[in-house]
Amino acid sequence: MTSGRILHLQRLSTEDGPGIRTTVFFKGCPLHCAWCHNPESISIKPQTQWFAVRCIGCKICVDTCPNGCLAMTGSGLVIDRQRCEACGVCVEACPSGARELLGKSMSVEELIVELLKDRAFYEKSGGGVTLSGGEPTFQADFTEALLRSLKEQGISTALDTCGLTSPRTLDRLLPYTDLILFDLKLLDPGLHRKFTNVTNQQILENLAHIRKTIQQHPQRIDLWIRTPLIPGATDTEENLSAIGRYLAEQMEGTIARWELCAFNNLCRDQYTRLGLEWEYANTPLMSFADVRYCEQIAKATFNHPELVLATGATRPEEQLQE
Repeated sequence: MTSGRILHLQRLSTEDGPGIRTTVFFKGCPLHCAWCHNPESISIKPQTQWFAVRCIGCKICVDTCPNGCLAMTGSGLVIDRQRCEACGVCVEACPSGARELLGKSMSVEELIVELLKDRAFYEKSGGGVTLSGGEPTFQADFTEALLRSLKEQGISTALDTCGLTSPRTLDRLLPYTDLILFDLKLLDPGLHRKFTNVTNQQILENLAHIRKTIQQHPQRIDLWIRTPLIPGATDTEENLSAIGRYLAEQMEGTIARWELCAFNNLCRDQYTRLGLEWEYANTPLMSFADVRYCEQIAKATFNHPELVLATGATRPEEQLQE
């Protein structure tokens, strides 16, 4: 029985492909992006987190922890994460749900049962299931088995990937994939390494590999390019222009959409719950004007401006003014 480590399911999603979808968030990612808005998905290992607003201060978690890695202080629960094995004992014991385990092992069969509960939404809206993360290709055996099972059930599939994997893994997954959501963050290899801890050489090679696959099967796979708009990192004119030219020169005829995803800072509390510091914690949402400016740059440098789309929330007061 093939099993994988899943973070959670997001039902009724409208942001990860066409129609109404259920997004499966995987645990584990080969990148460590400075702006990651799912920090709990980076490590493939289970983790625990603490919700201060739910805690009633009963200290049951402290007393039941088999490794003695919890302590209740005047400022709240302190977790020794070097000693914590994420065994889940404290999670089970907590009466208020203040302790939570991140990362659950599920079999393909178990997951399919959950995903088929939303079949009516997929069929009525033209949606389906999106595998996201983390990075689904990081658990290739499980992802292949899951995609195959979904296709056997007649469910449309999407693979949301950072692109850092092997061409062999892609060859295993693409036959069961209807849509690829491919992250293209930075074109400059040095900046890519600076902000993600890895260079983009393999990522660009894999994008070329996907291009060839689409050219061989033009009716079977759609490709959406996704570029996160991160203030001071990816939202620069130099970066967006470089990506636009690259897509125009190297990906002609294979792209169905280039999506610019506005910076999201709603994950700040998630970093706090994991005991992590985040360098973008004080970075506000982008203004509507800034997002539209990025969109204009992309449209000016890509030879199919009608395929460029900016998405995501902007500062509310500026939305009202618009």
